[in-house]
Order: sequence, then C-alpha cells, then structure tokens
Amino acid sequence: MSNRLFFIKKCYNLAQLMRINQPIGFFLLLWPTLWGLWLSNRGMPDDHVILIVFVTGVLCMRSAGCIINDYVDYDIDRRVRRTRTRPLSSGAITKKEALTVLLILLIIALALVLILNLITIFLSVVALILSGVYPYLKRYTYFPQLMLGLLFSWPILMAFTAINHPISSTAWLLFVMNTIWTIVYDTQYAMIDREDDKYIGVKSSAVLFGNMDKFIIGIFQFIVVFILSIIGWKEQFTILFYFFSLFGVIIIFAWQQILINKKRRTKYFKAFLSNNYIGALIFMGIALNLY
Repeated sequence: MSNRLFFIKKCYNLAQLMRINQPIGFFLLLWPTLWGLWLSNRGMPDDHVILIVFVTGVLCMRSAGCIINDYVDYDIDRRVRRTRTRPLSSGAITKKEALTVLLILLIIALALVLILNLITIFLSVVALILSGVYPYLKRYTYFPQLMLGLLFSWPILMAFTAINHPISSTAWLLFVMNTIWTIVYDTQYAMIDREDDKYIGVKSSAVLFGNMDKFIIGIFQFIVVFILSIIGWKEQFTILFYFFSLFGVIIIFAWQQILINKKRRTKYFKAFLSNNYIGALIFMGIALNLY
C-alpha cells in the first residue's frame, strides 16, 4: 500500500473512531445544548462566540467521549457482534494513536472553555470526570444510561452559567427531562446488544428491564412529555410550542413504541435514530417562541 493510500485509510479509521460517520450522537448532545443556550438568553445568544464555543465543544467532547469509551471497552467490543469491527477493537487504530487523538481533542476543548467564566470551567471539569467514569459503569451497575443522561444534560447547566445567568428552575426542569429522555433512547440503543451483553456479563438498563422494557420506556416517555408541558406552561409559550414540540414528541414516542414492540435489532436502531427529530422539534418550539 502506498503512503498516500495508507494515510487516507488511517484518516478514515480515525474518523470512524471519533464517530464522524455517525452524527446522531453529535445531534443528541447538541439539541439540549441549544435548548439551554436559547432559554438562558431568551433567544439566540447575543455573543455569537459563545454559540461557536458550545457547538465546537459539543463536537470535540462527543468525539472524545467515543474514544474514551472504545479505549476502556476494548476487550468487550471485540466480543460484541456490532462493535467488533470498530477501528480500535479491530486493530485498525492502535491504542497510542487513539490516545493521541483524544489528547488533541481535549486540548481544543480546554482552549474553548477557557474563554468562558470560572463556574462554567468548573462544570466542564466535572463533566470530563464523569466522562471518564461512564465507560466503567456497565461492568458494575445496570445504570450506565443514567450516567449518560447526566453527561448529555450537563451542557444545559453550562449554557445558563456561561451567559452569566443563575441556573434557573427551567434549567433544572430541562436537565431532568433530558436525563430521562437520554435513558429512553440509550435503552433503545442498548436493546440492540442485549443478548450479547447478557452472554458476556455486561450490564445495562435494557438487560435490567428485560421483558418490561417497552412498558418502562413508555413510563419514561410520559414523564418527558409531562415535564415538557410544564416548561411550556412555566415559560408562557404559545400554541406553536405545543404544536411543534409537545404534539410532535408524542407522535414520535408512539411510533417508537410500535417499533420496539417488534423486538428486532433493526427496529430498535430505527427507534433510537428517530430521537434526533425529538431534539429538533423541542428546539423548534423553543426558538419560535423566543424569536
């Protein structure tokens, strides 16, 4: 293989390591960040630098989180059907190369967050610590999805502090709602690997819920809708919010229930992917009311 082809192949594998080819994770982290930024500023942030910092930070930290997860789960991924071909577990990327890319991403994220105020910097450090803890939870508890929910909700708090606002009750409602929503979609994702996970002893909410998964997910979905309606009422949003956000979310949740009822890996994954529309609809409802 020529040097040029080797370089292209290596770049392709690095892109896969960072999940650039799978942007769903980026969007699922981006939407709550945008909810927080718009609500904390009552519209698009006046300082566009903050918006750029958060969007770029989401991209870096999502990629960094994927690398941390793959590095820690190296041995597990080699034994799971869906993950055995990942660049690190397949040997296409070495552990040293993965750590080098991780360091670069963390340096970029650090440079970005240093632009913000001290409390936001402190929150970012806590988020980094949680990111390091998260991959180990599946070995000892059935609640790695809860930790992921906290991680994916953390930018909401950071958005409020970055714009020099206190963390309001609305921010906490968003935080709780997004944490529960994350448990919903990450459980759907974990259902894809449930049989492999049970065989090798990996724990997840999908394994814990078992045959009750559809029912428990339904309860969580109801809670998400309930909290979302409280946010709309509290912020005195118009009918646009209830039409685009609340009604739209209910329709997609109902569709997800139909999909996961089929108990097929492809349907679980389709249900998981549809959560991108939920994040977008909630943002649309918020943005239209704060325009």
